[in-house]
Amino acid sequence: MNSNTRQTAFHVSRRSFLAATAALVPLAIASGSARKPNVIVILTDDQGSIDAPGFGATDLIMPNLDALGNRGVRFTQFYSAAPVCSPSRAGLLTGKYPLRAGMPNNAPDDETPLPTFAEQTTIADLFKRAGYATAHIGKWHLGMAPDCVPNARGFDYSFGHMNGCIDNYSHFFFWHGPNRHDLTRNGSEVHEDGAFFPDLMVKEATQFIEAHKDRPFFMYFAANAPHYPYQPDEKWLAKYADVPYPRNLYAAFLSTLDERIGRLLACVDACGLRGDTIIVYQSDNGHSMEERAHFGGGSAGAYRGAKFSLFEGGVRVPAIVSWPGHLPEAVTRSQVTHACDWMPTLAALCGIEAPTDIDGCDLSQVIQSAEARSPHNVLHWYVGTGENARWAVRKGDWKLLFKPQDTGLRDAPPIAGELFLVNLRDDICEQKNCAGAHPDVVRELVSLHDAWIKKAAPSD
Repeated sequence: MNSNTRQTAFHVSRRSFLAATAALVPLAIASGSARKPNVIVILTDDQGSIDAPGFGATDLIMPNLDALGNRGVRFTQFYSAAPVCSPSRAGLLTGKYPLRAGMPNNAPDDETPLPTFAEQTTIADLFKRAGYATAHIGKWHLGMAPDCVPNARGFDYSFGHMNGCIDNYSHFFFWHGPNRHDLTRNGSEVHEDGAFFPDLMVKEATQFIEAHKDRPFFMYFAANAPHYPYQPDEKWLAKYADVPYPRNLYAAFLSTLDERIGRLLACVDACGLRGDTIIVYQSDNGHSMEERAHFGGGSAGAYRGAKFSLFEGGVRVPAIVSWPGHLPEAVTRSQVTHACDWMPTLAALCGIEAPTDIDGCDLSQVIQSAEARSPHNVLHWYVGTGENARWAVRKGDWKLLFKPQDTGLRDAPPIAGELFLVNLRDDICEQKNCAGAHPDVVRELVSLHDAWIKKAAPSD
């Protein structure tokens, strides 16, 4: 949109402005008057709800992420699709709630079939069909069956590890059983012994950008930080030497990641592509309190819970979208937004038709105006299977959790009762269970969940 168009749009009514803005970019692209924008989706791993510049933390050195937010829109009430890795990633890539996408749990670390996920249309499929070059760089963790790996899910190019985590230097996966080397390029094992994995990610990503700078590309840059093992650069450990353990390790790893993000964006700038590139940033879920994460380091601020929890600290995450010259800059949006929204939103901005059977909504109007209504009145979360299944539903300010867990506290006592109701407007810390005082609200939200689960559960 040129300056004359912006000046004209400024004088029309607010409603007309929103409608016009949402329509102008795809129209220009479809008519051939503008280059189709590139897209880079940066997904971080186990980053706390407030652990980013502009989201609440004041003790972190992350100048590159701060600059990205200052050239874009920060979402302060953004939700991941799940409080754990694989389901969260499935929601982002398919635009569907993880249960509908066939990924209610973390993916297995072998070639176990995942038929429902394998049949989904991914955002990479969408962009590939539209003529984009597509790349996955980094962590996958969405199955190792032949029809689930990145090259089978819409990505022309793939480099990274297939399981949940690796040592950043040996590239071995070590959750259980014998250690296994886990580093592949387009499905073939590669060895880069001793090379720091975040550096390898940047190297692969910059090579892909430089090779495709003359045609539109879609890149899914799925970092494995600050997920354990915390392996930051020595210089960042020195910077945080006075910060208490384990915050010092976690913060140093975040700053290490921020520096690599800076290098990635510097490549975009060097290729003259910043104005032609939409950049999305999001964490997959809240921070980890696991033993291998030194029982913490990250922060959810005032929010209760952490990774694995359906309290806010497990699913409310930092998120940014930036497209300088096309989208607002240095602004925040407090509307309820969700990871499944990226597929339809990016499709709309790029003039691509999104699938109609998804759960995500186009955020174009929210991006343009702080006064636009959230497209979500009701949100659902569901993780696990059988007796281990937990779920939550939010409608307006009311949120109901089934089998809630407070993973934000080490050795937290079990929470009494299976149903936990909270009004987020009055109790953002989710400390008071209002279920007994508002049985009518509980019944309504249970009914919403029951109706949703009947439609969402995969037939297989």
